Amino acid sequence: MKKILLICLRDLSSYFLSPMAYVIMTAFMVVNGYVFWMIIEVLNNPRYPAGTAAMKLFFGGTIFFWLFKLFIVPTITMKSIAEERKNGTIETLMTAPVSDFQVVAGKYLASYLLYLSLWSMTLIYVFILRYYTPVDFGPVISGYLGTALIGAFFCAIGIFTSTLTKNQVIAAIISFAIMVGIFSGGMIQYLSTDSVVKDFFGYLNLWEHMNEFARGIVDSRRIVYYLSMTLLFLFLSVRTLESSRWR
Repeated sequence: MKKILLICLRDLSSYFLSPMAYVIMTAFMVVNGYVFWMIIEVLNNPRYPAGTAAMKLFFGGTIFFWLFKLFIVPTITMKSIAEERKNGTIETLMTAPVSDFQVVAGKYLASYLLYLSLWSMTLIYVFILRYYTPVDFGPVISGYLGTALIGAFFCAIGIFTSTLTKNQVIAAIISFAIMVGIFSGGMIQYLSTDSVVKDFFGYLNLWEHMNEFARGIVDSRRIVYYLSMTLLFLFLSVRTLESSRWR
């Protein structure tokens, strides 16, 4: 565990010593500030319900929520291992007394903590919102839970694609393509008339999952799905890193 934390701290310090982290944070707050302004507009419009509806808009109710994940998460994760390959430091890391699992786990933890730190800044919006309307904290908590689970899944995808190449841009493009494919695939639920097909793709529909979390619905099947997919991509990352030892 100590070695995982050391790798994590090493990557976090690398993030915050470069301008990339601050560019990401600025872009994130600008986008979410705009979404928050939209929420206030909804609350001031008597035609729309307040409270839970406002938080539903914040958590996945707008395309901006998904654009952040689809564009920013690959940006966070793309350098994790690809940069090590590019700089030639991956060989040093691989010969150090650390396992492939520890390398992947440490780098994943760093990326995921950066992701969570971005969302933690939005907590101030929730407390500001209380001055405009009573807020049901049940949907707020479940909304953050859904955001954390989807982020865990997407960060694992990003780490996996970072193990495939030494080019950070290519790693980001591949992870973006996989995420868009998964996100778009779930939308088949709305296009199919077959009940079996609808149920299958409904299980994969990220948009619908997030709508449930935003309404305060925590379905254990969703938790199992995201944790399973996160572990799958981390497993693939470890295996890919292992195979590079023999190239």
